[in-house]
Amino acid sequence: MAMVGLFWIAEGDVYVGAKPTGSAPGIRLTPDGVVALGDGQSGLHLFEDVRALTVADVPVKSLKRQVGVVTDVALDVVMNLGMTLGPGLSGEAPPLMTVGLEAQDGTYELKVYVAAAVGYTPTEVELSRTLLSRLTEGAATMATTLAAMSEWGRAREGGTPRGAQREELLRGWVG
Repeated sequence: MAMVGLFWIAEGDVYVGAKPTGSAPGIRLTPDGVVALGDGQSGLHLFEDVRALTVADVPVKSLKRQVGVVTDVALDVVMNLGMTLGPGLSGEAPPLMTVGLEAQDGTYELKVYVAAAVGYTPTEVELSRTLLSRLTEGAATMATTLAAMSEWGRAREGGTPRGAQREELLRGWVG
């Protein structure tokens, strides 16, 4: 499993945002289309019907955000040491992003969890948005782009690559 830009790639599966579990919201990109997952947003939107994919509410990495996350983690550790309830006491879910999907039958706002603890770099956000746009340019573009992302995920070992490598991958997939 690895995060590359706004995408979570787990073996051959490509998700926008974090890979969902259980009834959590999420989006999986398949050769057939966009699969909305989770309570209240399940369904398949065929790529032949999808006109646009956009993403909003993306947290952008900043020093303030990084300091806030470190502070939250430190407070969580202190609280967990003092209480017997164990880790995850706060129970807070990660922030949500909104994926806009424009299809022939209407416009949808789908939710996905953020996968990056301190946000995404501005370059990764821009490249990811461009890549999402490319997926709606036609069947050949979508198929080759998703195939390249899936193939990379199947061959990948060792988790999420460093920032420069993620940007290089995104640029390659954008073309």
